[in-house]
Amino acid sequence: MTLTMRRPEASGVPPRGRRPPGARIRALKKSLRYHWQLYLLLILPLLYFAVFKYIPMSNAVLAFKNYNVIAGIWGSDWVGLKNFDAFFSNPVFWNLVKNTFLLSFYTVIASFPIAIILALALNEVRQGFFKRSVQLVTYAPYFISTVVVVSMTILVLAPRLGIVNRGLGFFGVDAIDYLGDPSYFRHIYVWSEIWQTAGYSAVIYLAALAGIDPALHEAAKVDGAGRLRRIMHVDIPGILPTAVIILVLGVGNIMAIGFEKAFLLQNPLNLSQSEIIATYVYKTGLLNADFSLATAVGLFNSVINLLLLLFVNVIAKRVTGNGLWS
Repeated sequence: MTLTMRRPEASGVPPRGRRPPGARIRALKKSLRYHWQLYLLLILPLLYFAVFKYIPMSNAVLAFKNYNVIAGIWGSDWVGLKNFDAFFSNPVFWNLVKNTFLLSFYTVIASFPIAIILALALNEVRQGFFKRSVQLVTYAPYFISTVVVVSMTILVLAPRLGIVNRGLGFFGVDAIDYLGDPSYFRHIYVWSEIWQTAGYSAVIYLAALAGIDPALHEAAKVDGAGRLRRIMHVDIPGILPTAVIILVLGVGNIMAIGFEKAFLLQNPLNLSQSEIIATYVYKTGLLNADFSLATAVGLFNSVINLLLLLFVNVIAKRVTGNGLWS
């Protein structure tokens, strides 16, 4: 007896893994009917990104034009790469790039391990009241406005009335003008930033630590591993994917350091290290009303961030096996 095998196409049955025409539309309609509440919740976030993120991206064409208020963005004359050439040939170009890169790189390198160490330390604390108190003290500064943090920093480091200089005065040390000396600017910026954000960043790692299987710790205890060894061989590998993603995102924003804090800490004495791309764009675009040049500088900054993000993601993917799109 001979059996004849028929292909799925010949029998009218669609091949495995391939949906018949219209199946996707029917599946979408079914999903909308049963989960319409979830899709309704998505409307506002999608509108936010469309109105404030994607639509304004079309106005980046201003970087290639000589903006005229009367003619508008699309009616202004096309000048090509003239604005970029003006920025690259500006004597302050390399100083702006250097200040922005060093300040952001310093922030990432200093804040990244501190948040992990804080999370690992809190995860090992068994006394509930002490753990909650430390979390509250470290997490609360995140909700303080940047303006308030800068004001507190200025008061603490004031040459005559600041707590730091008063304390140094008890030991016979002359008052130091920290905010007037450019060499102190990056340290003040970075460590005040760490004080404000370390507790919030640690919460992310604490959530990752909570997802580690307790059986791994029990097995490590059976094998005779102490607390330090369990941290090294169980906790750190457990939070490594989360840490890699946060590091990649941090490096991807290495040229997009915030404007507000740098501008508020800035003064004519520390301008050589406090002038970054964000403050330069503000002064060029809003104060000097050169919108085309400011847009060109901002676009250049965004492209560099994108390239850094892609590069670091590839390196992280190859080294650790984890990345943004893994």
